[in-house]
This record gives sequence, C-alpha cells and structure tokens, in this order.
Amino acid sequence: MTAPADGWLPLSAGERAVAIEVLVHGPLSRSEIARRLDLSAGSLTRLTKPLIESGLLVESADSAPGRTRQGRPSQPLDIVAESRFFAGFKITADRVYGVVTTLRSDIVARRDLPLATHDPDLVADLLGEMTDGFARDFPGLAGIGIGVGGSVEKRAVVGESAFLGWSDVPLAALVQERTSLPVVVENDAAALVEAESWFGAGRGLDRFVVLTIGAGIGYGLVLGGKRVAGAEDGLGAGRHWLVNPQGPLTPDGDRGSAVSLLTIRSIRYQLRAATGRDLTYEEILASAAAGEPMAARVVGEAARALGTLVAQIANFAMPQKILLAGEGVGLVDVAGPLVEETVLAGRHPRADPVDLETKVSDFHDWARGAAVLAIQVLVLGLTEA
Repeated sequence: MTAPADGWLPLSAGERAVAIEVLVHGPLSRSEIARRLDLSAGSLTRLTKPLIESGLLVESADSAPGRTRQGRPSQPLDIVAESRFFAGFKITADRVYGVVTTLRSDIVARRDLPLATHDPDLVADLLGEMTDGFARDFPGLAGIGIGVGGSVEKRAVVGESAFLGWSDVPLAALVQERTSLPVVVENDAAALVEAESWFGAGRGLDRFVVLTIGAGIGYGLVLGGKRVAGAEDGLGAGRHWLVNPQGPLTPDGDRGSAVSLLTIRSIRYQLRAATGRDLTYEEILASAAAGEPMAARVVGEAARALGTLVAQIANFAMPQKILLAGEGVGLVDVAGPLVEETVLAGRHPRADPVDLETKVSDFHDWARGAAVLAIQVLVLGLTEA
C-alpha cells in the first residue's frame, strides 16, 4: 500500500535526508544543504543527481534578487511543489473532509460530504467518489492519505475506531481498489502532528507537542525533530489522564480525567445533567462568557483541567512549544486567563514560561495532515515515524 508515487524511485537514506531538507526548508543552496547534513561537496552531488533526474528537485532561480555573488554562481535547489498533488481525508462520525495539497502541503482544493453510514465499503465508495472529483481537476494526483480517530496498524488497517464502530477494517486496501492510487491511513492526531512539525507551528523545533481538544483528546510528542510513535496512538489515553480526582464522572472517561472534563461531548453532558438544557458547545461558551452561573462553572472546570494538563506536559516533556488545536479551542477565547493562571500554578516559579500557541482550525487542517503523511510515505519512503 505504500509504493512510491508514480515516476519516483525509492530513495536511499542519504537521498531522503536531502529531499526532506529541501522540502521543509528550501530553497537551499548546495553549500547550505551540505552544512546542514554534514556532507562533502562530492557526496552531495552524488545524492542530488538522481533527485534532479527524477524531477523531485529542481535548480531554481535565486530567491534573493539583487544579491551579488562572488565566484561561481550556484542555483539553489528546490522542490517542484506543483509537480504532484495529494488527496487528504479526515473521517469524522458524520462527515468526510477532503483536501488536495501540493508537495509543500499547501491546500489547493477543499470538499466535504455528509457521511450517512459507517459501513466500511460504503465509506470507501464515498472516498473514491471524492478522489475521482479531485483527480479530474488535478490530473497529477499521486496518492491518498486518510486520517481516522482511532488506532491504525501498518498505516493500512483501522484496528479500532470508537467514532465509527470499526474493528480491523482494511481501509487502505478498500480505497485503493476504488481509486488505483497508493493509500496511507493513520491516526488523525498523529497525522496532524507530522504536518505541524514539518510545515507548521513546530517547524525547526527539536521538542514540540500538539495537544488537541474536541470530540476527543489527542496528544503528540516530537523529540529530536521526529514524532514519537507508540502502540497506544489512537487508543484514547486521555480518559486515563487524571487532572482533577474530585472532578465529574461522565460516560466518556474516568472521574476527573482529561476526557471527562475537556471533550465537547462531556462538557455538553455536564451542563445537561445540571440544568436539563441541551446546548451546543458554542452556546455553552457564549453563556459562560455572558456570566451564566452553571455554564461558567462547567467552562471554568474545563479551563482549569486544560491548564493542569498543559502544566503536566510542560513539566515532563519540556517542549519548546505546545500547540493547542482542535475544534474545542474556543475554550481558550472564553477562559484564557484561567487557563494561564492554572498553568503557572502547576509550574516551578523559576521554570521557563510555557509557549502555548492556539490554532483555530477546522477538519480540513486534519485532512491536510493526512496528505502530509502520504507525502512522507509515498514520496520520501518514510515507513516509520
């Protein structure tokens, strides 16, 4: 399921390292690439020749017009971003979100459709239909990435997804049968971490964390510039992260866990149990901002839980930055000062301030993350995180 994209041969480890540097940080001069990778000029020439011949790299015009050079001119190397396009999909419980990206993960098309069934074959049919539509507009479509909430095995089989009620679904094979394109499947949060690490908030950082709040709790850690993968990816660890032992018990998690305090479903459940009113998440946040006592209490508990969780992550992982993303980040707009106060209370007074960045995103950003996984696996041959 992870053959190289059409027209590109499998890359050696050295070729892959060069391609990644140019893809993420380019355009770069040969001397800069050699410095970054500690390569001799001869070794770099040997590694770049097949990349240029395959069309993955190109000698670009100098990106700094007007700058004078001494000695022999050297054209920087760059990726031809529009030489191939990739489809990325994010599957939620009731909708499929799709994007097309360039090799540099720039989104050039978006589409989403309702998901009327969770039957795997019918979901694959829908993904095939959306891919066909993208392929008509982008004939250079080279591969597909799919993000799913749940655990994924060998980037091909959805081992377990509570949102979809799936177990051991060979999603990559089902979609490849319908599209004749190589397919990569991954946990959606893991895909988002890869995209942010390469092209977003974590670009260039050695230690970086992505924390997502919304339908569930997602967590991803980058160390040494690489995502740390584990067998527990997508298994819902947030239900066991206790942030307030005296906190509420909900159907979605242990008492006082991150899931029971921070997920949208749990926040709505808490307010409904206390008042009998069934409000949307946005209505709850608005009520809290307006000073409605019960909504303010529920949102305040969530804010303290988030602050505690951020402090714990900062204390143990010591990241240079924590990115907070997901459809639940509106919590920070309403209760940001309380989140910050709780973070400070959970940190040593002399500890470095936590660089907490909040990203307002939608599910198309998660789909973009899946496309980045496809680029990593199908173009660069990265079989492991």
